[in-house]
Amino acid sequence: MKIGIDCRTILNPGKGEVAGVGHYTFYLVKNLLKLVQDEEIILFFEQFPEEKVINELLVNKNKVKIKQLPWHQYRRYLPFIYAHLLVPYFLKKEKLDVYYNPANIIPLGYRCKSVITIHDLAIYRNPDWFPSNIWRNFFSTKILVPRSVERAEKIIAVSESTKRDLIDIFGVTENKIKVIYEGVEWGGAEIKSSGYLKEKYGVGDNYILYLGTLEPRKNIERLIRVFEELRIKNPAYRQADQELREFELVIAGAKGWKYEKIFRLIDEANKTLGQEAIKYLGYIPAEDKKSLIGNAKCFVFPSFYEGFGLPVLEAMSLSVPVVSSRTSSLPEIVGDTGLLIDPNNQEELKNALVKIMGDENLKQDLGRKALERSKQFSWEKCARETLEVLKGI
Repeated sequence: MKIGIDCRTILNPGKGEVAGVGHYTFYLVKNLLKLVQDEEIILFFEQFPEEKVINELLVNKNKVKIKQLPWHQYRRYLPFIYAHLLVPYFLKKEKLDVYYNPANIIPLGYRCKSVITIHDLAIYRNPDWFPSNIWRNFFSTKILVPRSVERAEKIIAVSESTKRDLIDIFGVTENKIKVIYEGVEWGGAEIKSSGYLKEKYGVGDNYILYLGTLEPRKNIERLIRVFEELRIKNPAYRQADQELREFELVIAGAKGWKYEKIFRLIDEANKTLGQEAIKYLGYIPAEDKKSLIGNAKCFVFPSFYEGFGLPVLEAMSLSVPVVSSRTSSLPEIVGDTGLLIDPNNQEELKNALVKIMGDENLKQDLGRKALERSKQFSWEKCARETLEVLKGI
């Protein structure tokens, strides 16, 4: 069987961690190749990966070929022709039994057997969360994604929440969808000391952490307001508030879109508090990400909507107690091992932080439970179930 996997989302090979769909593709492919027996796998890239990435990715080199998509230099000038005419032409020449794209779409000009992974459909639930590029959003949401969903032989959804969205929004039949959860893997990275983080990032010993892209659906603005309120003397939360006044709020992650208000709120809050109690660290490289999460006293992720919510799982795998939302996919990941809140309810978020930060026994108990639950999610399991889907086609 000849399986082609689109690996174009694995960007900046050899230059640190790849986020989002690229992260998913890298670890899925890496673990899938360990399971290959009689199948022939072809990995498609636009730029040939560096040797470091090849060595880490290709654990089973005998069954794998890497091919560079030709004409990628024209993508900038003729994006539609390249993506939906030239790429399909090259794929067809390979005579694949199945083409798999882990990144939501099938080129419009490709009509052979295919499988896609759908990560989330947030833009359909709330378009205001996204940049207002009318043409790009229209083409993607009204044409490209619906046609990909219709043409795919099978759709992999990363959560039951995403599966429900596929059924509700596109009317996909249930037997066409396979839910396969993501995994967590740290690649041998170690948790460095809090002293290292203090020297490199200026982070203190006690901090609450948010890590993820800065964009509206992550609900960071409400988190900043809640933390500011808890740092100001509040008789209703006197005992726990005293505890919280010793903590910092650390926000880390790349800038997405519509993030300007977040920085205004950080500046205003720090001025009100008279100190830099809220710190923004920017994008955290792979070698420091595990340390930043592992040293946190609490991981808070009050997102309105997630297709999966990998940062939450990463925190759970390091025994870090979690405060997150009981919306979309997040309850599937957290279960009963964290404190779940209504992301629209400021009081619930405030009470959860007070509860978890004021009770050391609770933090330790939730951390232990989170670690055990995280073991249910693995890239090996994700890869095995994905390979079964591809072979089934």
